[in-house]
Amino acid sequence: MTPTKIADLKAVPSTTDEFIKGLWRENPVFVQVLGMCPTLAVSNSAINALAMGLATAFVLVMSNILISSLRNFIPKQVRMASYILIIATFVTIVEYGIQAISVELHKNLGAFISLIVVNCIILSRAEAFASKNTIWKSAIDGLGMGLGFVLALSCLGAVREILGNASIFGITVLPESFQEWIIMILPAGGFFTLAFWLFLFNYFKLKKAKA
Repeated sequence: MTPTKIADLKAVPSTTDEFIKGLWRENPVFVQVLGMCPTLAVSNSAINALAMGLATAFVLVMSNILISSLRNFIPKQVRMASYILIIATFVTIVEYGIQAISVELHKNLGAFISLIVVNCIILSRAEAFASKNTIWKSAIDGLGMGLGFVLALSCLGAVREILGNASIFGITVLPESFQEWIIMILPAGGFFTLAFWLFLFNYFKLKKAKA
């Protein structure tokens, strides 16, 4: 194999790289700062954050797969409308699924489930990746980005629930003597927690780059 071909193979990202980039290098929340509306709105508890993260991840993976499989048939003039129609179909499936599993959870997530349709993370991956790559690569990209979103929301939700309610997933983890920080389950707490995680994430990222 010639040096040129070896260099070309090294330049092509592996399946593992495509998956990991969504978790770390290009995390949709901590790096790209996308999807801030659901990130701040539903992360007041760990269960809400996890449910929204998994719902978004499912829609992201499935829409990436379908958009990639239809990329040669969708006219460029109507591609965005087609993407939104595809995404909306999977969002509807997710919404009915959550409602069937738990009416209370569906009520807690509220309108933010429907707003997954216009989540900039999903639309950006559809336009920038799924419409230009194979089904397999698009599925891996969607899975990586989706789990990165789940990770980010879970980190926020866990901190906010522990400090705000002294519990996680509804289970008390701090002693009764602990004074709950009510602000953490209010909108302001979402901004404070996000700032903390952004600082921590970027600190370790810079530290790793300098190593």
